[in-house]
Amino acid sequence: MSAFAAAVGALFADPNIGRAAVYISDGGAPVLVRIIARRADAVTDFGDARLWSETTRIDLRVAEVQAPRPGDRIEIDGEAFLIQGEPVRDRERLVWTVDLRPA
Repeated sequence: MSAFAAAVGALFADPNIGRAAVYISDGGAPVLVRIIARRADAVTDFGDARLWSETTRIDLRVAEVQAPRPGDRIEIDGEAFLIQGEPVRDRERLVWTVDLRPA
């Protein structure tokens, strides 16, 4: 295991940063995973207007979820979300970043 992979594992395991969630692939069984939640607001330019929207983005470890797909379900603290759009892996190919929408 590389030093970077060990550091990523430590971040996800940290109770101040990582959180427990349930990942359910489309038609699959529930799997307990660790996530890092990022609930930032997004500002999008549309012509002369700027649109503000709430976003829910999370990071998942590739070691726990090998191939997340749009439509897969994630439950965080009793709230259900669906993955929307294509998940993106980081440069080291250790972490997925996924956009969520309420289920």
